[in-house]
Amino acid sequence: MHNKSFCILGPIAVLTLSLLGPAPVHASAILPGTLPNTLAKGDDVSSSAVALGFGASGINLFGQTYTSVYINTNGNVTFGGPLNNFVVNGLADGVGVPIFAPFFADVDTTSAGTVSYGNLTVNGRTAFVVDWTGVGYYSRGTDKTNTFQLALFNRADTGAGNFDLEFNYGQIQWETGNANGGTNGLGGISAAVGYSDGKNLYSELAGSFENGALLDGGSRALIANTLGTSGVAGRYDFQVRSGQVSVAAPVPEPATLLLLIPGALALFLLGRCRRPRNQEENSSAL
Repeated sequence: MHNKSFCILGPIAVLTLSLLGPAPVHASAILPGTLPNTLAKGDDVSSSAVALGFGASGINLFGQTYTSVYINTNGNVTFGGPLNNFVVNGLADGVGVPIFAPFFADVDTTSAGTVSYGNLTVNGRTAFVVDWTGVGYYSRGTDKTNTFQLALFNRADTGAGNFDLEFNYGQIQWETGNANGGTNGLGGISAAVGYSDGKNLYSELAGSFENGALLDGGSRALIANTLGTSGVAGRYDFQVRSGQVSVAAPVPEPATLLLLIPGALALFLLGRCRRPRNQEENSSAL
């Protein structure tokens, strides 16, 4: 990997932590609904371009307009082209296309699980949803399985091309495929969670690449924590407005502004971004 500098989560997410406190207990953050399409079973599989169903205006992501998306077995969706990579080297190096990755790792559905996708209506809004349900790890791992979800919500009501993004988690039992140095789904180069423009702007959730951190019961367990405004354990909310990704955060009452000082400690607990040293002005963070 290239040498990188590090930065920590911005004030918006700090305020979110300060106001929300610990995530409440919740059976599952996964949005219900039957999705009409299923990706072929296998390892390192990608779909062809799939229409988002948001109309001709599509979405604005990092200044580009997209009306379709590619579904990739390995825990992510990409825009402008598919991504078959399974070697997790961060979301900056070698990605090449804009990506949202709820769980970027070496998923193998040959013997366990399915990847399904399509449109749902959620709370009156059109959503494009991808479910990774009970998926195993490479090679043909079935003793541990993961269930997680990505949802894009059309928010053209707030401006052309705007949308909301959710990462939702139901179960995370493994973190690594065998080709990434894992043993029985654990250890080695573990999974990354986050997004990238495919060039130099990217952000990864704290716990990415930390063995055991994102697993159920881990120090940063995906099913036990939350980000954004929902307060639902296992749900991570983002807004994309005018092409830029940010954490969805509530507007504070004046009295709650006092929480910002102790809340600054949350900067070290929730997230960080990593970027090339010569491109610091283009970075963003979860």
